[in-house]
Amino acid sequence: MTPDAAATPARGATGVENPLREGSITLRAADPCTIVVFGASGDLTHRKLIPALYALAREKSLHPKSAVIGFARRPWDDEAFRRAARPDSADLDPHEWNRFAASLFYRSGTFENAADYATLGRSLTALERERGTPGNRIFYFATPPDAYPTILEGLRTAGLVHDAGPEGPWTRVIIEKPFGHDLASARNLNAQVHASFDERQVYRIDHYLGKETVQNILVLRLGNGIFEPLWNNRYVDHVQISVAESVGIEGRANYFERAGVLRDMLQNHMLQLLTLTAMEPPSRFEADAVRDEKAKVLRALAPLSRDEVIARTVRGQYGPGAVAGVSVPGYCEEPGVGSGSQTESYLAAKFEIDNWRWAGVPFYVRSGKRLAKRATEIVIVFRHPPYALFRSAGCESLEANVLRLRIQPDEGISLSFGSKAPGPSLHIDPVRMDFNYLTSFGADPPEAYQRLLLDCNLGDSTLFARRDEVELAWEQVDAIAAAWQDGVPGLSKYPAGSWGPTEAERLLTRDGRRWYRL
Repeated sequence: MTPDAAATPARGATGVENPLREGSITLRAADPCTIVVFGASGDLTHRKLIPALYALAREKSLHPKSAVIGFARRPWDDEAFRRAARPDSADLDPHEWNRFAASLFYRSGTFENAADYATLGRSLTALERERGTPGNRIFYFATPPDAYPTILEGLRTAGLVHDAGPEGPWTRVIIEKPFGHDLASARNLNAQVHASFDERQVYRIDHYLGKETVQNILVLRLGNGIFEPLWNNRYVDHVQISVAESVGIEGRANYFERAGVLRDMLQNHMLQLLTLTAMEPPSRFEADAVRDEKAKVLRALAPLSRDEVIARTVRGQYGPGAVAGVSVPGYCEEPGVGSGSQTESYLAAKFEIDNWRWAGVPFYVRSGKRLAKRATEIVIVFRHPPYALFRSAGCESLEANVLRLRIQPDEGISLSFGSKAPGPSLHIDPVRMDFNYLTSFGADPPEAYQRLLLDCNLGDSTLFARRDEVELAWEQVDAIAAAWQDGVPGLSKYPAGSWGPTEAERLLTRDGRRWYRL
């Protein structure tokens, strides 16, 4: 598809414009609003939020009257914030940036000072009056998690949150992960959030859910008649979900020592990918209908017993090695990490979903730092067909058909199947069909934050986690963490630049399976 064709309205086989696309929620006009970013001087704001908002403004997806107020400790003024916010991008359009930057403002303050929230409130009121906006507000918590309760209390006591009723201006809050550090803290944080906000106003963000291929999981399954009939235990042998990172902890020892990969990745990214892969078709493509089905998957995952944790999980920690030919230190040699740290930088686990669709189909998940490459994939491995016919002709085995959904990098989808190799003998080799966003649509997919910020403005919470999803996911993590605290299974070492500990390979080989190379 050419770039021009990708920009035109979608048409069916008859050439008629697709009314479903024309009525899509993503084509609705964005509401004018003011976005307040707490932690505006931080890395997340500079690397992700401002570039995403700039891209939305450049594409005319952000209402021209909208504004952004940064809030942080640094004693900046508006111009200093605009200079700091300017993205480090070679394709930045100076004219477009200057027009967008005029909507950026800054207020210095501390999260603990009630007077600073009162000042913020006066600034909001004045800015809304000046720009002619109706008072719609998004509060974005781009701060360490321990600041969330303080900010929530500050907003509540200052009266900066509008009611969630259908009339009048709206207020929404976007909260970054991690949402709590265990089930008890997540429940407590939810109670604090709901003291100020109704659940309909709360957007718990997981940037993985904004990636095109993640969203495409449901389209692939439910929008194509060739896949949904096969998406069950009759045809699927097993599923693999891999989130591999080549980087280490990147100076975040204080956070990672408390979280480990279990809390940093499994509780949110990986279980979200699992639920989207395994969920039943929703009755409607609406936020609560989709999230109802995701929650059902988590309820069908019985928390692992101590014996099951021993049998079904692997935890590891990287040692010294080389990534892309560059020598790197081991985890315990990272700045801020003690020499005897038992924090895991790698995990692998086997889950089973106790429902009609997936009974007997294992879901293997793995995630680690300092692995051989950066890649996130969902691999659907189909059952082997009977091959007695081909065995009699000299073919000794058949490769399984594999559907691979590449989340990052190079988002796309591939399907492998068997084909006869040229020649007089019967030799069946796997071949692959590939779909890549860049080659098919003439452009890379938009950044995840771009989509999620727009969805929040539109009031579409489909790609955000609901309260029950968060708490059900923590139940799984708490069960594993409780067993790991007893030192079982042991912490396995793996060299940086490898694919993880050998115990992770054995997790599959004892089931007669293997990890697919990313």
